[in-house]
Amino acid sequence: MERDHYEVLGVDRDADAAEVKSAYRRLARQHHPDANDGDSAAESEFKAVAASYKVLSDPEARQSYDRFGHDGPSAGMAGDPFGGINDIFESFFGGGGVGGGGRRRSGPRPGEDLETTILVDFEEAVFGSEEEITVRTAVACTSCEATGRTPGTSAEQCGGCRGSGQVRQVRQSVLGQMVTAAPCPTCSGRGEVFPDPCVDCRGEGRRVEECSFTVNVRAGVDDGTTLRLTGRGAVGPRGGPTGDLYVSVRVRPHPVFERHGTDLYHRLHLPVTQAALGVELDYETLDGDVEVRIPAGTQTGEVFRLRGSGVPHLQGRGRGDIVLEVVVDTPTDLSAEEDKLFRSLAVERGETVREPGDGLISRIRSALR
Repeated sequence: MERDHYEVLGVDRDADAAEVKSAYRRLARQHHPDANDGDSAAESEFKAVAASYKVLSDPEARQSYDRFGHDGPSAGMAGDPFGGINDIFESFFGGGGVGGGGRRRSGPRPGEDLETTILVDFEEAVFGSEEEITVRTAVACTSCEATGRTPGTSAEQCGGCRGSGQVRQVRQSVLGQMVTAAPCPTCSGRGEVFPDPCVDCRGEGRRVEECSFTVNVRAGVDDGTTLRLTGRGAVGPRGGPTGDLYVSVRVRPHPVFERHGTDLYHRLHLPVTQAALGVELDYETLDGDVEVRIPAGTQTGEVFRLRGSGVPHLQGRGRGDIVLEVVVDTPTDLSAEEDKLFRSLAVERGETVREPGDGLISRIRSALR
């Protein structure tokens, strides 16, 4: 009886493509024959994992499997026990596959990706800005024009790998000969060696220097966002492709506003008089002052929105709102005149309040009399 593809990968039937891919990567590494020293059970499990991924990673094949099971039109996709599995495994992990030879080098090794962090003000994150950054990175060596060899000299084929950039190891298994490939240690996978390397870059074809870039911070970017600058990373050795630069954005907090998505929240404190009688306030937004009308009888917790005064939407037009949550402040430390006015108000409204001097100290004094 054929095993269920979802059970083989250990994912739910509603798992998305990312979950399926993650499960395959983990299980393929675990059961790959090279990691299990010829264990036939691991070899069999590896093939089952790859066959299940081949079906579940293809939307049409997966839909057919969900409807018809192993007898559906996608049944034939689980065949080709070595070629198809190798293609899948190499697309994730590179190098040699099961029962096949290593690939020849495809070109110069690419440069490394770089990471850095910038700190921007709250308003700059809301409205956008241009920030200058400086990073230490590998740049092409001008002395040898990124070739890595002394001008006028030439490279020679590596004797360790005969120019392939890889060395192979052959061993016997229950399935026959197993061939694995690894980068050549003599030439570091380049396939060639330089008898006369450039003295300025020591044969690397690149040197480490400080470089400055302008980063365009889009309006609406949030704290923790990572920006990718394609081709601004390190230059690859000997003319290899350039990596990318990843810039993590950190945003300084605002003294008034707290950001929630594209909305800005502010707890607006009002004295009891303004909350009871109403007020028109000049309220300072990030765009300037606007008039905010607070109606009479406003209670703590009531919310008012200033439409379109928040953060711009990164993926579309328009902006979020400013959300004002009212907090009514009860006055403390009343003067004698203020106390008298509040008591008059209580009498007018028929409300019972504590008598003057009816505090703890007053009650203690009365008990001692």
